[in-house]
Amino acid sequence: MTLSSVAVATKPPDNDLVGRILSGDMRAMETLMRVHNRMLFRTARAILRDDAEAEDAVQEAYIQAYRKLGTFRGESKLSTWLVRIAANEALMRRRRNPRPAECVEQPEPASDAPGPDEDAERAEMRRVLESGIDALPDGYRAVFVLRGVEELSVEETAAALGIPDATVRSRYFRARSLLRVWLAGGIDSRLQDAFVFAGGRCDRIVRKVLNLMAAALAATSVAACAEKAPRSDPEAERSFHSEQPTMSSVRERTTRQGESGRMNY
Repeated sequence: MTLSSVAVATKPPDNDLVGRILSGDMRAMETLMRVHNRMLFRTARAILRDDAEAEDAVQEAYIQAYRKLGTFRGESKLSTWLVRIAANEALMRRRRNPRPAECVEQPEPASDAPGPDEDAERAEMRRVLESGIDALPDGYRAVFVLRGVEELSVEETAAALGIPDATVRSRYFRARSLLRVWLAGGIDSRLQDAFVFAGGRCDRIVRKVLNLMAAALAATSVAACAEKAPRSDPEAERSFHSEQPTMSSVRERTTRQGESGRMNY
């Protein structure tokens, strides 16, 4: 199967997707990743401000989600649940490495094919917007990306980041104010271009996660085989049982001889 050839035309229902994955359907796991990759990457990237670290955080988040999938009860949207895992992983990585990351621009190939001038102008606008988002305070970036770029509701953003609704509202309002000053104008028309997530990065994350899962499943199978009890040998069991009368008669004779004091060697 060619990963890049898999296109997710419509988002499957959460319960259907979860059920298929729990039954061992890895195609369903790939579908889950392709549906949610961009949102998880943008969330991790907003927290870490580093493309490579964000990719690693997303990959680890998917591994954790796969292990915990049986605990998903559908009380929230699957996307919210996944974003929460990715955000927690990114926050842990930031705590381990508190030094501000140097933002290295890694442009992805665009899916459209605009002319050279249009492409250059759009790339410059995206660079300026991303620089503005990166300049926001730590607690504001993820809120702004989920609300303004991914267009989640206040409630979904709050659930994903584990903060109150009021905090989401105040941080988003403040972030927009700071960005307006940074960009000296409206920002709404440029938001969807921020931290572009094209096919190359998506394929890379999917491929790495599926490879890690395959290796883990293989290791589990080997360990399970090694722990199996050895099969019984029918011939040995018959031989053992056939010897029982003889051994019993020897013990009985030895006992009688010991009682009579006439032990023979």
